[in-house]
Amino acid sequence: MAILLGSERLLDSSRLDGARVGIVCNPASVDGRLRHVADRLAAHPKARLAAIFGPQHGFRSDVQDNMIETRHGHDEVRRVPVYSLYSEVREPTADMLRGLDVLMIDLQDVGVRIYTYIYTMANCLKAARAHSIKVIVCDRPNPIAGVQVEGPVLVHGFESFVGMYPIPMRHGMTIAELARLFNDRFGIGADLEIVEMEGWRRDMYWDRTGLTWILSSPNIPTFDTTLVYPGGVLFEGTNVSEGRGTTRPFELLGAPWIVAERFAAAMNRRELPGVFFRPVMFEPTFHKHAGKASAGCQVHVIDRGTFRPVETGVALIEAFRASDPNRFRWKDPPYEYEYERMPIDLLAGSSALREAIEAGVPAADIAESWREPVDAFLKLREPFLLY
Repeated sequence: MAILLGSERLLDSSRLDGARVGIVCNPASVDGRLRHVADRLAAHPKARLAAIFGPQHGFRSDVQDNMIETRHGHDEVRRVPVYSLYSEVREPTADMLRGLDVLMIDLQDVGVRIYTYIYTMANCLKAARAHSIKVIVCDRPNPIAGVQVEGPVLVHGFESFVGMYPIPMRHGMTIAELARLFNDRFGIGADLEIVEMEGWRRDMYWDRTGLTWILSSPNIPTFDTTLVYPGGVLFEGTNVSEGRGTTRPFELLGAPWIVAERFAAAMNRRELPGVFFRPVMFEPTFHKHAGKASAGCQVHVIDRGTFRPVETGVALIEAFRASDPNRFRWKDPPYEYEYERMPIDLLAGSSALREAIEAGVPAADIAESWREPVDAFLKLREPFLLY
């Protein structure tokens, strides 16, 4: 089935006629024919592209790691300023917005609470409200579909740039649905317009859309990455490699103290649904354990309908910790510009996950503790769903 993206519907309409437009985008902001939204705006016969805004990793998505800021610049091809929203500011300033009629957002989310693009969007909504500018969010598919919802819900007091609002780790919403939720339920109150997709259904994973996957950020290279990312990202809060510095980040997990075959066999004996753990060794070229042999497993999703990525991630952390409690460590701050709270707590949305793992609570019981908050979230999100 052909999917018509929100950006295509907007740019094929007359809704931008006469407007000076700023666009929040990156290399994944392409349409079904791989045309970049900034190019389409620059060629628009009746609208003017006036500014480009880049999220974390930059407009060109060329900056690799967290807490590595991108600089402002100038686009020599489209002849407009390029403003970084992952620099000394996270929110567009009055000078950046001056002269704009519309701020258009076309970013590819991956369906996970900690992905910073959705908070760049929230910050843009806040700035637009403060400066009386209209925001148009163009919808895109949630690559891991919009049915399954899983994981801990962020608790007040643990807000950060990897979690501003009380939503589960895997939220099951599109970026435009999140925009409505943030703007209305969480009180931003911007002048917001949504341009929906045509042809997308909630049960659609990315490989059913007919669209080409473009790296949404440097460490989300393939659609397969998105399947494991909701759980694999928790390893950013540990000293276990999450596969950064390899060609399969978040699928490859390992540490120098592991015997791969024993580790993978033990994980497979747990009989977690929809997943197989294959023993691997790898040597990251950068990041944790760079240049050192690490062993562990590759996470292979064999049934996405039953696979529970967050629970699987918790089970894997338990196993790495149990394999050598003296060598396993939680990562110390800072993380995403938080200098006091533990990175794992920011990722999980509270200290409860870390404390449960330290207390020896099994992953299945930890996952059961998410049930009531997730059920409450499902009711909360219902009025904001578009499909």
